[in-house]
Amino acid sequence: MIERLKLYCNTNQLAILRDFLTKTLQGTGLGEIEKHQVILAVEEVCANLMIHSHACNPNSFINVSALLNEEEVIFEIVDMGQGFNILEYQEPELTEVVKTKRKGGLGIMLVKKIMDRIEFESNGQKNTCRLIKQLKSK
Repeated sequence: MIERLKLYCNTNQLAILRDFLTKTLQGTGLGEIEKHQVILAVEEVCANLMIHSHACNPNSFINVSALLNEEEVIFEIVDMGQGFNILEYQEPELTEVVKTKRKGGLGIMLVKKIMDRIEFESNGQKNTCRLIKQLKSK
């Protein structure tokens, strides 16, 4: 089953994304906490794209698709903005973050801990990020 959603780069669209993700994850066998974690991870990536790659330009958009099978759910996020390779992201030292009272910058770290696999590809114009979560057997 493949579900698709087009989101304009306005953070008000994140509520629509959460509804889409909640419906997609129903019946997957994931526990409530895991579902909320996956929603958080996908929302974090989409919010970062909206804010940082597209400067919240409501004329820009990102496409989110969800492929669900018996073994995994794959969220594919495609945009035409400034590319950000999540795989190259260097996690900050938590002690340094606390010491400097830095706000932000921890979302990608959470995404990497929540999702089982992350893939990224870009051809210079089109960027694709895949977030994969393994499903436990029912």
